[in-house]
Amino acid sequence: MNSKEIQQNVQVLLDNFTEEEFIYDFLIAYGTSKSVTTRLKKGDFNLSKVDGEVLYKKKIFFKVEETSKLLSSIDTISKDERILKHKPRFAILTDYDQLVAKDLRLGTTRDIKLKELVNHFDFFLPLAGSEVYNSSNDNQADRDAAYKMALLYDYLREENPDIYKSKESIHNLNIFLSRLLFCFFAEDTEIFEEESIFTDTLAQHTNGNGSDTHDFLNDLFKRLNTKKADGFPAYLQKFPYVNGGLFNDTISSPHFSAKARKILIELGELQWKDINPDIFGSMIQAVVIDEYRSDLGMHYTSVPNILKLIKPLFLDELYEEFEKYENNVSQLRKLINRISKIKFFDPACGSGNFLIITYKEIRVLEIKILKQIIDLTPNPQLEFTQIRLSQFYGIEIDDFAHEMAILALWLAEHQMNRIFEEQLFDYGKSEPILPLKQAGQIQQGNATRVDWKEVCPSRSNDEIYIVGNPPYYGSRKQNEEQKDDLKLIFKTNYKSLDYISAWFYKGANYINGFNAKCAFVSTNSICQGLLVSITWNRILTEKIEIDFAHQSFKWTNNAKGNAGVTVIIVGLRNSSSKPKHLFTGNLKKEVKNINPYLVEASNIVVTKREKTLSKFPEMNFGNMPADGGNLLFTQEEKNEFLNKEPNAEKWIKPIISAHEFLNGNNRYCLWLEDIKEDEYSKLPLVKERVDNNYNVRIKSSRPQLAEVPHLFAQITQPRNKSFILIPRHSSENRDYIPIGFFDSSYKAGDSNLIIATEEPWLFAVITSRIHMVWVDAVGGKLETRYRYSAKLCYNTFPFPEISEKQKETLNQYVFDVLDERANFPEKTMAWLYNPDTMPKGLKQAHKNLDEAVEKCYRLQEFKNDTERLEYLFKLYEEMVKKDTLFAKEKKRKTTKSKK
Repeated sequence: MNSKEIQQNVQVLLDNFTEEEFIYDFLIAYGTSKSVTTRLKKGDFNLSKVDGEVLYKKKIFFKVEETSKLLSSIDTISKDERILKHKPRFAILTDYDQLVAKDLRLGTTRDIKLKELVNHFDFFLPLAGSEVYNSSNDNQADRDAAYKMALLYDYLREENPDIYKSKESIHNLNIFLSRLLFCFFAEDTEIFEEESIFTDTLAQHTNGNGSDTHDFLNDLFKRLNTKKADGFPAYLQKFPYVNGGLFNDTISSPHFSAKARKILIELGELQWKDINPDIFGSMIQAVVIDEYRSDLGMHYTSVPNILKLIKPLFLDELYEEFEKYENNVSQLRKLINRISKIKFFDPACGSGNFLIITYKEIRVLEIKILKQIIDLTPNPQLEFTQIRLSQFYGIEIDDFAHEMAILALWLAEHQMNRIFEEQLFDYGKSEPILPLKQAGQIQQGNATRVDWKEVCPSRSNDEIYIVGNPPYYGSRKQNEEQKDDLKLIFKTNYKSLDYISAWFYKGANYINGFNAKCAFVSTNSICQGLLVSITWNRILTEKIEIDFAHQSFKWTNNAKGNAGVTVIIVGLRNSSSKPKHLFTGNLKKEVKNINPYLVEASNIVVTKREKTLSKFPEMNFGNMPADGGNLLFTQEEKNEFLNKEPNAEKWIKPIISAHEFLNGNNRYCLWLEDIKEDEYSKLPLVKERVDNNYNVRIKSSRPQLAEVPHLFAQITQPRNKSFILIPRHSSENRDYIPIGFFDSSYKAGDSNLIIATEEPWLFAVITSRIHMVWVDAVGGKLETRYRYSAKLCYNTFPFPEISEKQKETLNQYVFDVLDERANFPEKTMAWLYNPDTMPKGLKQAHKNLDEAVEKCYRLQEFKNDTERLEYLFKLYEEMVKKDTLFAKEKKRKTTKSKK
């Protein structure tokens, strides 16, 4: 049951309100079964023997109270041992006009009108087990603990300067910090029977200057690893045996100063029962990485984001199975048995976020199934959880994160055991957490080099799901070891791959032929541009296909300073006739196929073309100077040069680089094409610049260019012809790449691409929204900026043949766009195409142009960019087939004619 459903239930309760049924309807609204409320009414489950009171163990205490006593009584009840020994979460008093409630765990209170209860429904969400998650990092307990741990860590480094001198000492420190965290959590959550036992004992039995704190901790850790308490001081004998490997190795605790000891005690005074293991592990990991210190709250993956991956991968199907057999006890038992055997594997698990959320979600589902079984069973029996941490596998390269993952799984298990017992009342019983069992199968190592099937063995009858958020580094950001990792896996053509491609490749090989699926969060760059062909041709085969995908979205959480990386989620499976699902924002669409660009289309991959698919004019790079600056002028340099040599004016032309075009600066060049010797000899300053250019080129890697020192190294611009100019790189924030239309008096620099043409309609096509959608998908990015490529964006763009009349129509829309730009002569292209400053008239002109271009494809309007891209891929596939057939036929005819 989600929060929206609970809110609706509360509204129904108010709409059908009766005093006699209020508290029972209230409990049902939050997920308590009708069989339980029936037994509450009968008195079987009501632990209060006082008339008018309802006391439901670990849930609520309820009483009708006089108006004048509501506030005073709630305070009395919160201290009444008769009530508190049954640990109700909430005390609720009402006169059926006003309602006063107190969260007895957190100490928070609500005083509201009963008719306004629906506006405060979220206050009571713990009754439905909603405390399983806190998807925000603004949980004060997490943040306080992280900052205190960071301070302690700094003091320990100061007191122990050799702490980082060897891998062994670093490893020991990681284990030490994990043990401290466990002790803090254990004394606040009833793992240790006596509350605050760790902090109080430490404070009472160590010196204030910290000199013997390490000895105390060494002795305590030894006690926690020893079954019998004999031989230990009396103050340590009251601690339990823990084991589980956490305290198994003998390590020497670091020395403490007075300041470090003080922080240690202050840490123990925090509310560790409110810590979220799924968030906290990552935050504490940031403690030991200096560059992460600026914001300890940002280093975790939020619950809603993780759910975007695990729900379509396996959770939705399990819930569908639950709903299908909700009235069949035998089938529900089979479902629990199935869940208890599933293996969950994260081969880049970090501090355990994905595994922990998966564990919690599976435990929540189990609770719901068992509640239903109890409701359907006349004489319910005691239920135990069938889910074990041994079902959870992981690989993590970082030693500290590896230790955090193990610890966090233990903490999550304990939290879920408490919720299990609370939710199932007298029918749910958890096994004691102590002594600790193995916390999953988490191994330290490099996942690109480890055999995944040795970490998580796969057999023919297994059901396995691989999850995670592996590291993504573009080729320029990889260190030498990471490059070697890719070389080891791919052997050839690996240098341009993103690092995360290794996980997709190994994941696809792992699941091949087994009852297994995998899904990873990834940078969206692997589904764009050149990376598509070199990545997905190795992964998608006749046997492996994309199961589901989330198109690009911001991977954000509530952390201050969170950058919000743009990512995708891609799930892989063995080829199947089962439905596939494509997610765009909050929309879910069933599709026939998902291609590597994450759209509904066949698995065709767009590759570079030497000639245009749509019979457009050729696109070239702009002119390349390669002149060491000798042929180029700023405005000031040009003015100064012409003052000294005015006869050179006819040979100086405006040159447009991408920077000048976008930002409105003027730049000029010596353009000496067709200069005659007698003219050249009369221009000594021009000759001086040309001679300097000769010296630059003769010493360069291409000395042959010194043969024409007066010319640009590469001249691509046809004479006496207008041209369309496209910057090779442009901001991803723009809705359109700014494109220019220039006459032949201008020269284009090589930071642009140019199309020599006198036909404006082509400008309309290149600047249109539908072309931008194609560029975004197939063109790739430079960092996050658009990277326009002639061979990949322009030559591959599918555009239908159009009539002269259609071309004339497009021409008019081009002139409208150019006219709107001309209304702002003082503004730069960057300003005109900034979404925040783009003039309304220009926006409308582009919108009109977009519609005109799209009518060249079809009369029916496109609903969104996804539909545009799907259409383009289908057209591309048709045109490529036609082009291929034409080429084969031409070759056949040529061969035949030769014979």
